[in-house]
Amino acid sequence: MPDKTLKVVTYAAGASLAAITLVYVFGPTYFLDSDTPSSSGGALSNRKKGVVGLSNPANDCFINSVLQALAGLGDLRLYLIRETHRRSLDDDFVYAQPVPTGAFPRNDDAASSRFGKDIPDWKLEGLQRGSVTKNLKEILDALNERPIYKKTISAVPFVRALEEAFRQRISRQQQDAQEFLQVVAERLCDEYYAGRRARWFARCIGGLDEESPLPAPSALYEKRELDPIQMPEQTGGKGTGDIGRTEGQDEDEEEGFPLEGRFESQIECLTCGFKPRPTPSTFCTLTLNVPQVSSTTLGACFDGMFKTEYIDDFKCEKCRLVHALAVFEAEARQSATDASRAKAQAGAEKLRLAIDTDPEKPPEDVELPDMRYAPKRKIARHLRMTDFPRILAVHLSRSIFDASHSSQKNSAKVAFPEELPLGGLLQQRRYKLLGVVTHKGSHHSGHYESFRRQNIYPPFSNPSTFQPAKVYSRTASPADEKVKETSTRDVLSMQREVYLLFYELDRSH
Repeated sequence: MPDKTLKVVTYAAGASLAAITLVYVFGPTYFLDSDTPSSSGGALSNRKKGVVGLSNPANDCFINSVLQALAGLGDLRLYLIRETHRRSLDDDFVYAQPVPTGAFPRNDDAASSRFGKDIPDWKLEGLQRGSVTKNLKEILDALNERPIYKKTISAVPFVRALEEAFRQRISRQQQDAQEFLQVVAERLCDEYYAGRRARWFARCIGGLDEESPLPAPSALYEKRELDPIQMPEQTGGKGTGDIGRTEGQDEDEEEGFPLEGRFESQIECLTCGFKPRPTPSTFCTLTLNVPQVSSTTLGACFDGMFKTEYIDDFKCEKCRLVHALAVFEAEARQSATDASRAKAQAGAEKLRLAIDTDPEKPPEDVELPDMRYAPKRKIARHLRMTDFPRILAVHLSRSIFDASHSSQKNSAKVAFPEELPLGGLLQQRRYKLLGVVTHKGSHHSGHYESFRRQNIYPPFSNPSTFQPAKVYSRTASPADEKVKETSTRDVLSMQREVYLLFYELDRSH
């Protein structure tokens, strides 16, 4: 992955939905699906007034709203617990030594795409140690406390950890919550793959199978001279020859980073019907463009992204070979000498073989006609989701730019459901809404508010199991800090302000 430089961490204010200077002492966080006040749940009812908030000493609305929304994602919290616990069990040496460039498990395209170039040792060590993962777990744990009194905490420790991870300062002036979320999510994903790669490398140079504990530092030093890439093939011992395979199997069985999903982009030539190999890509947050209409739906925004796109003047690889074949056949018919005729016929035969087998790999010893003479075709481009993330983070892009390069906010209503179906009939997934971040204001100023569903995950007890439950939200007003109730219907009606949506995969379907 490219380095997160200053221009990424210090976000551009000109094209952002920003946060004005407001002090949210105990908010703005809304909770959904809590328990109802009742005689059996009186103690729990008293604790409802103790929702942990985030202080806002500056323009930190964009930070606080994202952290509060992330605090309501159960799968993310389980992932953070697993990763921090895993690193705490392993020897410190496993993550302290940067893995050499070019050392990857077999068939690990995700790791090779993220660490395929030189990365500074200080940054790679931070990724392997999971510094941001650890600090995010701590602040999300604190936000999920249920104190009996009003309590606020500060996001400063987490922000400092993020700044130290990039060795850059995060500006507080007019920032975009989506860009902050993107930086955090990508960093967490990088740390996941860096930690997995560090464990694989430690086992490789230690000559251990997947079920063995990671070696002590002395054992690693003794085997340091071995090539980590060739280690599985060169050394013997139990499980060593299959270490790349067993590591890959183990990582496939575990659930990876919950916000990561995968796309495949497929093009098809409308003239010859040729379909090249699909181009895969990954995402941690999904950006959907909001059309410039008075009202639309989230489903329509998804359709706009996944609809078939038609592109003119595209040079199809198969059509280029067919064109080259026609040129060689014409040369063979018009050749004056046997040598030139034989050369043209040999080239034509190789082109036929490439057309029938793999048009993306033309014969290397055949000189094709210049690319500018290749025919132009119309193609259809399809985009489909191949790996559905456990947590779907959706960003509704509301930026509008005109010819004069000025920008404004698109205030179209976007209706979004509480339950979101995605995928086709054969691979449909259903998601449940767990968090919403809204933006109020213009394209250049405003403030963010965060809504999150209050879920009680097992094995925690629920004193009001058999009591009728209502769905409501609550927040402390910046002005009077009173708790108010807001129904899910009211949350779903915030169609002009909705900016970020957090859905969690419903595993019951």
